Amino acid sequence: MSNDFGNDFITISDDDGNDFVLEHLDTIEIDETFYMAFLPTDIGEDDENYGLIILRVVEENGEDVLVSIDDDDELLESLYETFVDRLAEEDISEENGSDAE
Repeated sequence: MSNDFGNDFITISDDDGNDFVLEHLDTIEIDETFYMAFLPTDIGEDDENYGLIILRVVEENGEDVLVSIDDDDELLESLYETFVDRLAEEDISEENGSDAE
């Protein structure tokens, strides 16, 4: 994912009406379903206890909506590993200067 134009941020609300700002890290498609990975913006760079948030994109009333993946622990674990691997590859590429001008 290129950061040439800055990071993507979204605000989501939980069932209790609390708002959370998330940074979009990556999107993947599996079996014609899109999944997006986010990090909460309220964590520090050195915070090792952050949680990668993975949401499924579904269409409701003609609009794309992000929903949690509560029903399939195995799928969530597989998605988590895929996103972590992809993000690690991106970090290695950046460290090796492949994104350098």
